[in-house]
Amino acid sequence: MTAQSVTKWTIDKTHSEIQFKVKHLVIATVTGQFNEFDASLETAGEDLTGARASFTAKVASVSTNNTDRDNHLKSADFFDSANHPDISFVSTGFRKVVGNRYLMTGTLTIRGTSREIELDVESGGTIVDPWGNTRAGFEITGRINRFDYGLHWNVATEAGGLVVGPEVRLIMNVEMIKI
Repeated sequence: MTAQSVTKWTIDKTHSEIQFKVKHLVIATVTGQFNEFDASLETAGEDLTGARASFTAKVASVSTNNTDRDNHLKSADFFDSANHPDISFVSTGFRKVVGNRYLMTGTLTIRGTSREIELDVESGGTIVDPWGNTRAGFEITGRINRFDYGLHWNVATEAGGLVVGPEVRLIMNVEMIKI
């Protein structure tokens, strides 16, 4: 992208959700979210091919609708928010797969550990809202292993399963505004 052709986008926080899902006791799924986050996107016009994205979430804003669990997630057993207040992602690639589906690669950093990941991106398209703003919508999904990021806390159940599963599903529904 040349400097003249770059279109910049920012996240509409009121119309976006950053969630994760993890197995609990092998039999159920717990959903969490981050309530404080920021993201930006740079594209060549409105063409997503080769786009560059960045994202940060404030660990202290994690919410699973259970105060005790949220405090545990913020502790050194998990995210260690006192020493690692942010989770970040910076894209390194963005390519079209087919239709409105894309594959975004990038570096995810949690608790000071950075790893390359792939995320599936489904574009909902763009629209001009009633106030003249151009908006783009995306559903972004992926999976990570929390152990890869130093989130090792766990307890075995009597049946031999784990209290918290290793796989974390990422689900982000985001609305971006052209700036």
